[in-house]
Amino acid sequence: MSQTIQDNKFVELSYKVIDQKSGETLVSVEFPIGYVHGVSSTLDSSVTMELEGKKKGDVIEVPIDCNILYGPRDESLVFTDAIENVPEEYREVGTTITMENSKGEPRNFIVTRMDDKTLTVDGNNPLCGRMVIFRLEVLNVREATLEEIEVGGAVVPDVEVDGARKMPI
Repeated sequence: MSQTIQDNKFVELSYKVIDQKSGETLVSVEFPIGYVHGVSSTLDSSVTMELEGKKKGDVIEVPIDCNILYGPRDESLVFTDAIENVPEEYREVGTTITMENSKGEPRNFIVTRMDDKTLTVDGNNPLCGRMVIFRLEVLNVREATLEEIEVGGAVVPDVEVDGARKMPI
């Protein structure tokens, strides 16, 4: 008998984020994500509500306004600088750079453009300003262990390496 998604069930999903306007896949997961339904805040509540009652093999599509999820696009988070002011290791489009503001709070910036003279970074979430569809496939539903319920997701066991207990990376 197939289990359905409800509180305290461990759920494994694969998903894609699809731009509503272009139909382009913006994000897809290489490895399934796992969470404990009703405990973890890994997924937006609009997504978990749609997953309620679904079972292994079900596919759902949830439209999401990323302005609500990530906030509106903020052009003050886009900076362009002379290429010679940027360390070599950051001179590639798609590279993530973590910077701190004056309060010491970290924020990720992504290199979005580069030419011979300048490099541009953007601190906005790449999905800001987009209407997307989260397409999720339920890969597995099972009873969560007490430990999984406590942490809200998968628990990775200790691994023994050369006679010593190590946490896997």
